[in-house]
Amino acid sequence: MNIIDQARRQEAHSGEFLRQMREKAAQLPASVTIEGYQPAMCLFQFAIEYIEMAPRLIDCIDACARKSGRRRLFDPFIQTAVCYFTQPSLILTRYEGLDGLLVKAYLCHRLMEEMYENNLSTRRSKLVELEATQANLLAHQLIGEPFANELDESVTLTVMNLAGSPDYYELNLDPFVTELRKAAHDWMREYWENLLTRNHIRFTLMP
Repeated sequence: MNIIDQARRQEAHSGEFLRQMREKAAQLPASVTIEGYQPAMCLFQFAIEYIEMAPRLIDCIDACARKSGRRRLFDPFIQTAVCYFTQPSLILTRYEGLDGLLVKAYLCHRLMEEMYENNLSTRRSKLVELEATQANLLAHQLIGEPFANELDESVTLTVMNLAGSPDYYELNLDPFVTELRKAAHDWMREYWENLLTRNHIRFTLMP
């Protein structure tokens, strides 16, 4: 997306986002370990790849929804995710560059995660990998609280509006699941599985 390229050029001049990552690297919880010798660069590259995954995920969901004949059901989610980038709310317009794109990508990924969780067919398909959830948790830390918590609350409200009917949970979305498995599940799984490891980031379950 052009807005991602533009943000990267802006960062090349300012270095502001990398400075933020240096601060975040010193504030991560004990459950997150960065094994690279430049923690800030590991977080920086993670954030870039996390951002770049968002439009790919939107395109993938869109294509599979069309092929499965379920485009009408998924369209509200797809349009909402697109609007995070193209028509952000007034609050989000205050965040620019890679900082702003990380927030928008987080909203997109969390929206899709909640979408999966709110339907039995997608929930039992295990389409969302543990590593994707961990990536969202790390993005949450990089955004910082309490703002990240406010974003989570907004996603919850959005999903309630889009899939608030109890009938949504019982809808048969197996055709969509089948299309997603055929078209993208392997590369998406590999992407999420390697996103943390190739950036030398490890999650440890705390007792």
